[in-house]
Amino acid sequence: MALEFEHILYEMEGPVAWITLDRAGQLNALSYELRDELLQALLKAQEDERAGAIVITGSGRTFSTGGDLHDLVGMKASEESFEHLLPMVDQGSRIVSLLRDCPKPVIAMINGLASGAGCNLALACDLRIAGEDAAFQQDYIKMGMVPDWGGSFFLPRLIGQGRALEMMLTGRRVEAGEAEEIGLVHQVAAAPHLREQTARLALRLAQASSTATRLIKMGINNSLENDLQSMLEFETESQRQCWHSLSTSEEIEVFTDHGAISSKGVQEPPSGGS
Repeated sequence: MALEFEHILYEMEGPVAWITLDRAGQLNALSYELRDELLQALLKAQEDERAGAIVITGSGRTFSTGGDLHDLVGMKASEESFEHLLPMVDQGSRIVSLLRDCPKPVIAMINGLASGAGCNLALACDLRIAGEDAAFQQDYIKMGMVPDWGGSFFLPRLIGQGRALEMMLTGRRVEAGEAEEIGLVHQVAAAPHLREQTARLALRLAQASSTATRLIKMGINNSLENDLQSMLEFETESQRQCWHSLSTSEEIEVFTDHGAISSKGVQEPPSGGS
């Protein structure tokens, strides 16, 4: 089943919701209309009971080149105040907040260039798989502007303060291999196999316990702002929720059966979480 948008493709493949930025002729530039549709598509995927995981990607040869420069040039030419740009900035902030708070895992499948807001959209996702032809660029400095869409939050946490400053202050292009080396992406795939490998990971995430997935994501996000004692308390409460979820008994039993020592002693016993 596919929902109809003008600038977004929304498709369900099994338990995975695929959201594709679909302005290939404009290199998937994030116009006001596309931002609004992306927000609606993400809300739909979050609420869709069939969807256990979400993938965001771009159509054609580019993930996204970021903000639509035609919009920005038109505003500057008309000498518009920042108040006219603010709704677009706010849209980006809402999308990033929704991605961070979404209880379902979100994967960015980066095909080609991800620059500016397009780069930061990928950073806001939980996991990133890049094609071998992918590249990343924080090119705001070249326009005399600063990163938005959460870039100043996510990038230093992923690659460190020094590397993040260097990317943002120079605006240089980081190719896929370097991106994997510095931790900007989790995996690089050959272009012909990019979708296959992404789909395989997305399916694995979608089939995992939704309660555990939600709490793991929440725990990692909370850990960036909380101390150890707060996180120990969070873990205890999270274990309580998992223990009482309907699927836990079945999953523990299956895990035990798969990991138990065989009669020939070939397999190692499973290691428990507690």
